Amino acid sequence: MQDAELTTRARTWLAEDPDPQTRAELTDLLARLEGPGAAEAGAELADRFAGTLQFGTAGLRGELGAGPMRMNRAVVIRAAAGLAAYLKDEGHPDGLVVIGYDARHKSADFARDTAAVLVGAGLRAAVLPRPLPTPVLAYAIRHLGAVAGVEVTASHNPPRDNGYKVYLGDGSQIVPPADTGIAERIAAVGPLAGVPRPEEGWTTLGDEVVAAYLARTDAVLAPDSARTARTVYTAMHGVGKDVALAAFARAGFPAPVLVVEQAEPDPEFPTVAFPNPEEPGAMDLAFRTARAVRPDLVIANDPDADRCAVAVPEDPAGERWRMLRGDEVGALLAAHLVRRGVRGVFAESIVSSSLLGRIAAAAGLGHEETLTGFKWIARVDGLRYGYEEALGYCVDPEGVRDKDGITAALLITELASELKERGRTLLDLLDDLAVEHGVHATDQLSVRVADLTVIADAMRTLRAQPPTALAGRAVLRAEDLAHGTGALPPTDGLRYALDGARVIVRPSGTEPKLKCYLEAVVPVASSADLPRARAEADALLAELKRDLARAAGI
Repeated sequence: MQDAELTTRARTWLAEDPDPQTRAELTDLLARLEGPGAAEAGAELADRFAGTLQFGTAGLRGELGAGPMRMNRAVVIRAAAGLAAYLKDEGHPDGLVVIGYDARHKSADFARDTAAVLVGAGLRAAVLPRPLPTPVLAYAIRHLGAVAGVEVTASHNPPRDNGYKVYLGDGSQIVPPADTGIAERIAAVGPLAGVPRPEEGWTTLGDEVVAAYLARTDAVLAPDSARTARTVYTAMHGVGKDVALAAFARAGFPAPVLVVEQAEPDPEFPTVAFPNPEEPGAMDLAFRTARAVRPDLVIANDPDADRCAVAVPEDPAGERWRMLRGDEVGALLAAHLVRRGVRGVFAESIVSSSLLGRIAAAAGLGHEETLTGFKWIARVDGLRYGYEEALGYCVDPEGVRDKDGITAALLITELASELKERGRTLLDLLDDLAVEHGVHATDQLSVRVADLTVIADAMRTLRAQPPTALAGRAVLRAEDLAHGTGALPPTDGLRYALDGARVIVRPSGTEPKLKCYLEAVVPVASSADLPRARAEADALLAELKRDLARAAGI
């Protein structure tokens, strides 16, 4: 983009930017074009105006700041106007849209702008009463009979990010072609001066919607089940604490011990590098608290509380703690539901462990694999339970058709309680599953990049020169998922099947990461054979990771 064209675009954007903070930011950038930092300012400006933040099946997500490639009020107003046009064209000229938001920077502003735009377009809008977990919004859509929902959140992204997630009236996140339809209407929005934004006209909901959600959590637990497991809980500086504590109290569990340093919402996430329980160091404070109080398990929600992480003690003294992988928790919850006699389909994303399919088959239950994301899992016909390896679990699809970190926390604590009553632990149950179905060990090679071309180059390399062997094992089948399969729509991903192993490579849909999902399956003769089988699986995963990195050039 030529300098004159760039500055013209920036000044046009500045003239209609409704936010004093981003106006000042952009004004400063333009002023610096005339000074000693001109080159740096020009590069920054070019990055912000390199295109438009794209609306897709994850809605919007990006770094906060001025310009069309950042998350800001101007971008959100256009997104809300496009959503309103889409809903009206789909036959909902005065439908209700429910809006939720987390405690990140600008979340409340983005929620208010969305409500104003929707009301200005003739629809009705209801905003949740305060920053609340994403599953409360997902529940409220169907509870209130809304035609759509919006959640302002960037989930577990870094502090500088925010996002905009859209649901339709079935309570599930949008999938194609709805995402394309909304994106087309966003692109058609003219100057912001032409988007009506009244100062009032929407409803701010009261605590009755939270009470209704909490009442629904009763359906997750079995009547008269054990409720004795003691927990340490961290909200990871997010919005989960109050709802989680209320849900645990309602269920009759011992009150969770809070990780006080991370209990209250803080958009700066000061104690963690990334507010994601899976990231190194994020659980350190939780483990320190656990070593002091010796609970039965540690539970963590991510900042918008739709994910649930679980850790367990590895020694009787409670000095060493181990984070369970999402696949391990997914299998534990599935086994628990099977034992309770539930019926229906168990579903998971293609990057999650194949162990779920074996558990479902042994119980005579249906099993389906979907593309990544609960926007797909939640749409499985007859769904009773769904999970994804990235700490997401849908344990009550009739209540919340999305991942829900609160109800998942309740269910895993019920399981831990029942095992505790029998003198057993979650690790004991994992051993049982391994003996019955084989060791299913999973790992991930995840590369965070500053330059997205690194990801594109890696995918291009693997497509041009697909590996014929990994970890000394022949690749039996290589699939380019961009072409789709009989069961899956097209997606940007690659899948390799080996004897006793599986590898899937895909760009993250929400972060600048290349993700490679590895699974090793090793048969087990008896419980005495478990150490050997686990060591073999771990060695295979390490070799897969090494060879895949080499093949992808990362």
